Amino acid sequence: MDKFSTVALGALTIALAGCAGQPGVEAGVQQAGSYQSAIQGDLLPATEVELGLSDWPVVGSAVPADMNEATEARIDAILARMTVEEKVGQILQPEITNITPEEVREYNIGSVLNGGNGRPNRDPYAPASAWLDLADAYWEASTDTSDGGVGVPIIWGIDSVHGNNSFFGGTIFPHNIGLGAANDPDLMVEIGRVTAVETAAIGTDWTFAPALSIPRDDRWGRSYEGYSEEPVIAGELGASYTLGLQGDPQGDFFPAGSIIATAKHMVADGGTENGRDQGDAVVSEDELREIHWEPYVPTLEAGAQTIMASYSKWNGVRMHGHGPLLTEMLKEHAGFDGFVVGDFNGHALIPGCTNGDCPEALLAGVDMYMIPADWRELYDSLVAQVHDGTIPMARLDDAVRRILRVKERAGLFDAPRPSERPFAGAENIGTPEHLEVARRAARQSMVLLKDDEEILPFSASSNVLVTGAGADSVPMLVGGWSMNWQGTGLTNDDFPGSASVFDGLSAALAPHGGEATLSADGSYTERPDYAVVVFGETPYAEYQGDRESVLYQTEEGDADLALLRSLQAQGIPTLAVFISGRPLWVNQHLNASDAFIAAWLPGTQGGHGVADVVVGDADGAARYDFTGRLSFSWPQLASQTALNVGDADYDPLFAHGYGLSIGARADVGTLAEDPGLSEMQLAAAANSSFFLDGRAVAPWRIYLGDAANSRLKTEGDRFVTSDGGAVSFNSADRNRQEDTKIARWTGDGTGRVFVLGYDTVDFSRNLERDEAIVISLAMLEAPQSTVSASLGRANNSASVDLTEVLGQLSIGQWEEVSIPLRCFAGGSADFASVDMPLALETSGAFAIQLASMRIAPSRGRTVSCPQ
Repeated sequence: MDKFSTVALGALTIALAGCAGQPGVEAGVQQAGSYQSAIQGDLLPATEVELGLSDWPVVGSAVPADMNEATEARIDAILARMTVEEKVGQILQPEITNITPEEVREYNIGSVLNGGNGRPNRDPYAPASAWLDLADAYWEASTDTSDGGVGVPIIWGIDSVHGNNSFFGGTIFPHNIGLGAANDPDLMVEIGRVTAVETAAIGTDWTFAPALSIPRDDRWGRSYEGYSEEPVIAGELGASYTLGLQGDPQGDFFPAGSIIATAKHMVADGGTENGRDQGDAVVSEDELREIHWEPYVPTLEAGAQTIMASYSKWNGVRMHGHGPLLTEMLKEHAGFDGFVVGDFNGHALIPGCTNGDCPEALLAGVDMYMIPADWRELYDSLVAQVHDGTIPMARLDDAVRRILRVKERAGLFDAPRPSERPFAGAENIGTPEHLEVARRAARQSMVLLKDDEEILPFSASSNVLVTGAGADSVPMLVGGWSMNWQGTGLTNDDFPGSASVFDGLSAALAPHGGEATLSADGSYTERPDYAVVVFGETPYAEYQGDRESVLYQTEEGDADLALLRSLQAQGIPTLAVFISGRPLWVNQHLNASDAFIAAWLPGTQGGHGVADVVVGDADGAARYDFTGRLSFSWPQLASQTALNVGDADYDPLFAHGYGLSIGARADVGTLAEDPGLSEMQLAAAANSSFFLDGRAVAPWRIYLGDAANSRLKTEGDRFVTSDGGAVSFNSADRNRQEDTKIARWTGDGTGRVFVLGYDTVDFSRNLERDEAIVISLAMLEAPQSTVSASLGRANNSASVDLTEVLGQLSIGQWEEVSIPLRCFAGGSADFASVDMPLALETSGAFAIQLASMRIAPSRGRTVSCPQ
């Protein structure tokens, strides 16, 4: 084993704070465990992880030996001429908004990326010419040899994860969850080719796709990036997509218009506990290999040239620092000869690392750092670490060799500037041929869950009422990673050439005498023959999309359900079209519908795809039948968050592989309407529970802040201290392992612990009901200064002084403290638009152990509101 693969890497802190609670003196009060500081001295190094390598498959190089021989000879010649500084530049990937072409030239940068919101000139509507101008400038800078350097051409990475989704006017396909339902490998080759051509048309060379995630808990906000819970399906589709992106490594590899593929996120990003993004996959090596690694094997055999490391952990060890997996298994045993790229600042999650200083990632096997902003600092530290021997030259050379190898295979050393390459330019984007493939993909992704009354298809001469929040919304059809990272703040105008469901139905009905009528609230002047209600999840992407259950919505305030029931009561045959990035519990909505389609996130041609299977010909015969089948199991209870075929207790409502056809229907009948959730879980589903069982409740997150950094996330780590040292947030035990957190303020400046969401929530009804923020806590150290609680928006909140009520608490006693919402009503808080429901702040020493934070009727000790 090479020296660089045996460097010890920090991973997992074992020590926990706190002990089990004991009965207290007063009824309902418990004695808190004594506080114990987090012991972080004995770390489990990644190299102590011993893999059974003989059980892991060998992949080898997908490229023929004679081609490899010529490639390696060319790389040898280039490497021999490169300085340490040039080599370090090759392993860095800054974001385009943070680096100029001149800096690319000066630092010999190997790659750039545009992040989810990064665009040329920061213009989300930048035309193809602007993309190509910037690509040309980077290429010219990177290939400049006037300073005597080698001049290695740069590669530009982009998240073309479901088509040309970053570009205004690009073709956008269904997200992977829909493509898994379609389960058509030949179609995936076509989609890969269209994506490659359109991505190359704007001058970018490399996509961070396909995602090979195997989501095991549908609460995960990235579930829709997985093709299936079944790894064989994911592997077959990922391999086919890769062939479309890159061509055939045994034949025409990287033909004109191809781009580099990325198999991601290695590994088990979909297997984290509780479906938490960037969390910990606590699974056996057998499960890691047989479930989560399985789709990588055929995808690498199809020639995928890069792999992206996951933010997540496997059994406590961060993937970006996992030498046994990244080096010993992947490179030395499996024989992968491409390169490993990190995720967006993912290296900084390794214990002891920062954005700008992390030799551990390179030593573990990451070959290229995705370093959006702090690339100069990282460049300087890496150069110094090579010179002082921290990073062996052999390891740096290996990383650079791998990067050069991929560039050479992709033909970049011999390619002209991006604007002069085949397929460059806007004329190759959004073509009728490309839109036809997207429409076919959308159509094939539709899964018919119910048609008890056999109302489908509609005759093309029908009068159809189209209603629901998604009836005329293209942003809902495309979901996250569309025009921006989260897919939010967009309108139909942001997707030229697209079709909403209303558009699609109108186009299918009008030529045959039928009519689609759009109604926001379901009202009508002429009674329709049918109603179509389009509803579902609004766009989200990673991290922000995590949920606490698979309950679609609580019944209170569910406008979609009310609309369906209203139409049902009027006797109007009703089709529900459900837009979602995962299976969700919708038994009530199924009961209120005559027919029900799981449409997933079908892309810019989703409206036409729906119409193709819903509207028949003039005689009422189907034009296209439903061929989509569930690639994820559908829950019969909202508590079935981890529901996967093969589980010992597998009991879905609709099993993996289920899907009806016009010619093969089966009655669903009336379903039970109890979601199977506790009162606390229902509160979480209503966004009114923020913290429970030692972790934040989705969609909320908990952050720390002080003078050095106002927003430091705590998710996924057991022990977190604010950058300035003012406050820490550490896991502790009460009734079971790590079911609480200890928030400790040191008195070294003002520190803040706060709950924050990515979107606003309306708590005005909670205010009308005179509810309160209820905190279950034990005080471990009395406050030495004023403690305040705030509610509102992160930049505009109202505050209440908690010092008096905290002074009534006894050290170590578990109690509940309630802060009535009306206490904040006199300030600037807008209860209809809250993204920060609670912030605790003090400048003095103070410590509490937290069990839960939620909005509920007042209980326990209650703060007196100011008059």
